[in-house]
Amino acid sequence: MKPTTQVSFKMTELNIYGQAQGKSLPDWLPRATIQKVVLKGSYCLLEPIDIKHSKDLFEAWHCIDDERDWTYFHIKRPITMRQCDHYIASLSTSKDPLFYSVINQSSGKAVGFVALQRIDPENGTIEIGWINWSPLMKRTLCGTEAIFLLLSYVLDTLQYRRCAWKCDSLHQPAIEAAERLGFQYEGTFRQAQVSKGHSRDTRWYSIIDGEWPGIRQAMQLWLSSNNLDERGKQKQRLAEFMPASEV
Repeated sequence: MKPTTQVSFKMTELNIYGQAQGKSLPDWLPRATIQKVVLKGSYCLLEPIDIKHSKDLFEAWHCIDDERDWTYFHIKRPITMRQCDHYIASLSTSKDPLFYSVINQSSGKAVGFVALQRIDPENGTIEIGWINWSPLMKRTLCGTEAIFLLLSYVLDTLQYRRCAWKCDSLHQPAIEAAERLGFQYEGTFRQAQVSKGHSRDTRWYSIIDGEWPGIRQAMQLWLSSNNLDERGKQKQRLAEFMPASEV
């Protein structure tokens, strides 16, 4: 027996024929496109990626001997400084994806990068992708704050309606990160890619504008100095601040 397709009538309207349609948006205007701006937080800042970040990134990526952090990334870790320079230079000229280096405020060094991609001002949609956190970002506040800065720029400053996140269906840390940060699971595209010679199913997530205020408040409370103990560790988990999901 074929499964029954479930249609959500949340945020729908009926036309003159009694057919369901999405909510009308009579005042909708296309949004501004993404710019190469600097996004500053308390623990990190995001700068448009530049060749000047190459040395920092190379050293951060090679602070451990193995390539376990690159298993689900689209390329292998650059082996030489020359390879790294070439790679970062190519990223710096891209407009979509638009890449940002994550700069640790304490050290002043680049410790990872991330991108905004599938930029669609006409429909107010965008995606966070190409997340490449070096080992130096693990168990720090920079990772969460970097995503918060991007979400705030996209959903607050530019008033986009939707921000997506996708990842390999077998990449458990990326799945846990998406769900921890408030992204809602939407479904899996089966056999969506061939990545490094392996079949990949892709899980899709998103945050939409109506969900963002509650998620924004949760992230702000979690990142606040009031949530840090004397050792600089969080007193409460981010999940404790998150609004209850309606899904």
